[in-house]
Formats: sequence, structure tokens, C-alpha cells
Amino acid sequence: MAAPALTSRAGSVNSLGSSPTATPGSINNNRLPSCPTLDFRSGARIEEVNRLIQEFSKHDQREYDDQRALEIHTAKDFIFSMLGMVQKLDQKLPVANEYLLLSGGVRDGVVDMDLDELGVYNRGSEYDMAFTLLVPALKLHDRNQPVTLDMRHSALGHSWLSLRLFDEGTITRWRDCCTLADHLSGTTNYFFSPTLVADWFQDAVELVLAEVQRKPQRGTPRVERVERHSTLLSMILGVGSSRMLYDIVPVVSFKGWPAVAQSWLMENHFWDGKITEEEVISGFYLLPACSASGQRENEWRLSFARSEVQLKKCIAPGLMQAYQACKSMIVKSLGQPTAMSPYHLRSIMLWACDRLPPSYLAQDDFATHFLLGLIDDLQHCLVNKTCPNYFIPQCNMLEHLCDETAMFHARKLALVRADPVEHLRSAIEQAKAANRLTQDMHQRGSSSGLPSPQAVPSSRDHQQPDDRLAKKLQQLVTENPGKSISVFINPDDVSRPHFRIDDKFF
Repeated sequence: MAAPALTSRAGSVNSLGSSPTATPGSINNNRLPSCPTLDFRSGARIEEVNRLIQEFSKHDQREYDDQRALEIHTAKDFIFSMLGMVQKLDQKLPVANEYLLLSGGVRDGVVDMDLDELGVYNRGSEYDMAFTLLVPALKLHDRNQPVTLDMRHSALGHSWLSLRLFDEGTITRWRDCCTLADHLSGTTNYFFSPTLVADWFQDAVELVLAEVQRKPQRGTPRVERVERHSTLLSMILGVGSSRMLYDIVPVVSFKGWPAVAQSWLMENHFWDGKITEEEVISGFYLLPACSASGQRENEWRLSFARSEVQLKKCIAPGLMQAYQACKSMIVKSLGQPTAMSPYHLRSIMLWACDRLPPSYLAQDDFATHFLLGLIDDLQHCLVNKTCPNYFIPQCNMLEHLCDETAMFHARKLALVRADPVEHLRSAIEQAKAANRLTQDMHQRGSSSGLPSPQAVPSSRDHQQPDDRLAKKLQQLVTENPGKSISVFINPDDVSRPHFRIDDKFF
């Protein structure tokens, strides 16, 4: 009786066109069944969804010519010059600082911040490219420097930062950005306040921008928009016909690895053998973000953005394409701001990389399965109100959601899962529309004679890059699409930026 049952099962697979029909009582052991051609839940054809994912990737990825590369460099140079001037205001920022420049804005989920406080910016109509810049207010890279992360008052994944063990000079510089509490020893305990630090930083940037605008120079980017969003500063710069959104976040930077994430290193991970542990645990940050039950004026959120830059190198291209398409579909369906951040989807993708065999994830033609699987995983997280942080698994990033909010988003996701083709097409049209707006702006800028970096003569304060730099920048952009850049800059010599794309230095 067993043989007919197996034959019936083979027949059900064959109805999807996977293999020749088996004869009753026999099994063809020489031919493995291929993937089904249809998605059981939606009835969508796998081949069509694969094609749409490829089409979305084509429109979502922008190619830059030499002119656009120069405009990007000019905006970056302006930001670093501005931060050098901020440092000189009151010497609060480290003299030689190390910034982390990430491709994509905070609203794209490159770091874990609360989107409901950040406002909405639309690519195409308001900006062309987005970047996130983490600016260390404190850089704690000296392993001999005692650091006190006080997690007694915080939810998992969050901490207070005490300056009690710091030198008197540091405490004096930052005293006005601290909250005070009495220590058991009878001394005063200074807690570094994310809200006070952000207020100081945003005020300082506004002072510098006002000074720059009082003495405008040819070739200086147009500051089209500067807005505060809680502890985040969003700035749109115009250079030539390009508009760049910079989300600038003051952070605390550490070398090494926090004890709360130590157990994560003991587990097996998808990146084992591809990159070294030293690359993964090179450092972490404190972001100015608070848990649902925490004290906003004292609580910071742990961030492993530097590690995520390294892990991204190990993610299969097909899965990354599916993730980008899924992110666009989810944002469009759930809306922004929302209780669900694209960062949650990124965490789900990293967990999937640990859970699934590398040979499966390496299949380029499995993008549909990856896309639908990410939607399924995200819906599962919502229904159960559970999304563990990838680096601190005991930290549930959805613990704060109420049942009504979780089910509301889960039902919206169910609509996406029931018709992925239609939602993919909608995401493609949105990407096309954004590209058309960018192209129109580029053409209008060219015809109106907007100044560009190439058209501006060099000056003592703002030396413009020559043709060799333009070619070098174009090569970097072409060879490293979508990668994140770590920048080391000396504010006393902003003419010599030193930046790293993953593990390459320039």
C-alpha cells in the first residue's frame, strides 16, 4: 500500500510541471524534483515573481556617472568640513574622529531607530540619494579607559552611560549634556544624556550653517532643508542637479564587544569561515534611542552597525535582492512612519541566513522563495509579537507592540502575501516614478546652468578634486554598489579624507 501513496505524491508534484509522471509502484531515483512553478498561497508563477524582482533591482539600483560621483564627493566634503567647524566651537567632539557613513537613510532601516519620530522623506520628489552618518560624540577606543554601561534601569539592548570614571577634562566638557545622580560613594554620578547631546549637536550644526551662509563661496552645496527629528538631524544638500539626504546621528563609539552580546559569539553563524571574528566584533555604538519604558533623557540603544557592514558582505546576492524588494513592498503597504521598521526585516534576513543552508541561499533563481519567506517570517513575528535582535537574541524588539497594532499590521501583510505580483508591480512603478523625477531634476539642472563641482575653480578653503579623483570615485562607486563607507577624517585637515569601503582603504 505504500507504493501508491508515494506515486500519488509524485503525481501531485508533476502537476506543477516538475518531473515526468512516475509509473504506479515505481519511483524514479535518478531525477530529483525541481522547485514548484507556482506559489501555493497566492497562485503566482515563480518565474514571473523572479522576473519582477530582477526588474525592481534594475530600477532600484542607481548608476552614477563621473559628474554625479563628483557631486556626491562634494556633499560629503561639505559635511565633514561642517563637522570640523562644530568640533572647533567648544572642543566637545574628538579632534580626530572616525565616522561611519552608511548608504541609505535611517528610514531605510540601516540602523535601529524609532520611525514614528522621524517624519517622511520621499525619494525622487525630495531627494535622490540617502546616507546615514554616525558621528561619535565620545570615542571610547582606548582599551585602558574604564567604561560603565549601566543596564540596571534599562530594557534589554539599552543602557545608561556613566561618566563617573572618566577624566575631569571629559566631565568638564560634557557636564552640560549630563543628568546628575548621587552615587553610593557619596560622589556625583554624571550620566551622558542622549537628548541633551542631540540638542547640543543640532544647535552647534545650526550655528555653523548660519556662519557658512553668511560667507557663501562658489561651489558650496545648497542647504535645501535642515530638520530636527527627535535626536536625529536630517539635512538635504543640493550639488549641481543632485539632492542628497544626510541623516546625521550623534553616537557613542566603542572598540571591542559588549558583555550582553557575548553569548551570541558562542553560536554558529552563516559568516563563519567567510570573515574573521575580529572583523565582526571590531566595535559597537550607542544610539540616542530609547525603549518604550525607558527614560528618554538617559537611555541609549546598543547598535552593531559596524558589524552589519561586515556581515552584509556574506549575504547571497539573490537574498539581498529579495530583501530590497520586500522592504519596498512592506514600506509601501504598511506606510511610514510605522511600528514595523525595515530594520526588523533586516534582522529577520540575518536570522534566515543562520537558519538555512548556504547551498540553498546561494541559488540565484530562488529569489521568489526568499521574498515570500521573508514576508512569512515578518508576519509570524507580528502575530507572536516577537522579533529577537540578531546580536542580542534575548532582546525582543517587538515587545512594546500592543495586540491591536500587531494584528493590524499582520492583516496588511496577509494582503501582500496573497498577491505578491501586484505589490511587486506597485513597488516597481514607485521606483520608476522616483527615477523619472530624479532624471527630470537632473535635466532641469543641466539646462538652467546650476553650478557643479567641475565648473567651480579651486579655492584655499575648498579644493576641488581633479579628473583623476573623478575617475577614482567613479571606479569606487561602480565596484562597490550599495556598500557602506567608514570614514576617518581630521577636522584640522579636511582636504585629506581617508575612507574605507568594507575592507578596502583609500
